[in-house]
Amino acid sequence: MKQKLRPLEAFMNLVFFICGLIAVVFVLFITVYLIISGLPAIKEIGLVDFLFGTKWASTASEPSFGILPFILTSIYGTAGAIVLGVPVGFMTAVFLAKVAPEKLATAVRTAVDLLAGIPSVVYGLIGMMVLVPAVRELFGLPDGASLFCAIIVLAIMILPSIISVSETALKAVPKEYEEASLALGATHIETVFRVSVPAASSGIAASIVLGIGRAIGEAMAVIMVAGNVANMPTLFSSVRFLTTAVASEMSYASGLQRQALFSIALVLFLFIMLINVVLNSLLKRKKG
Repeated sequence: MKQKLRPLEAFMNLVFFICGLIAVVFVLFITVYLIISGLPAIKEIGLVDFLFGTKWASTASEPSFGILPFILTSIYGTAGAIVLGVPVGFMTAVFLAKVAPEKLATAVRTAVDLLAGIPSVVYGLIGMMVLVPAVRELFGLPDGASLFCAIIVLAIMILPSIISVSETALKAVPKEYEEASLALGATHIETVFRVSVPAASSGIAASIVLGIGRAIGEAMAVIMVAGNVANMPTLFSSVRFLTTAVASEMSYASGLQRQALFSIALVLFLFIMLINVVLNSLLKRKKG
């Protein structure tokens, strides 16, 4: 029997290797393409002027290509979404995995799955029609489209990733850990937060990484609620993210403007890679 299985195992190993190789090739292709497309504009504009310039006027008679407002807006928007979304998502995952009755957990899990399936344009449309006017009236603003609205929308959009992955990680914790804690006299809630959560910390951290990637990479919903104006970011001003800067101008861009948009995409790509490397390094150091 073992002799008959060996050719099949060798074939499946080859299939798995090819699939993994394809994924690596795609990543390398995207990296090389962005570098080749993005470096010419950075060389012409100047790295310092490009990254730290505060004015973006790509269609002016004397164009300016400073993307610092976009970088800061993306950082602030992502950080705000994580601050709001992670606690809600994490506590919801704990509730579903360790506290809720099965019928209630099934209902909530179904709602979370539906939340994950809603297209980003629908989030943006609802935000534009409901959230933006509400913010305008509540704070007495001339225009409710702002960084604040973008943070709220992004916080809602990252919830499904955080909840699903965190719940899976919590359910994967061996029952023996919890039983031992309960046998030592700990309450159920103490066991959850002092035993189950630390044991599932790597999975929970992975959910946060996915949430960060979703928040940084979102364009359609953000462009509809943030105002899409290249201002230095404040909480209640119209702003433009790195993603929306590319999406809003690429259709008509040409020449240096088009090259600068590829440079923005390169900065965004490197930004996401840096975050993943830093978080993975922190996780490995914690495990060590």
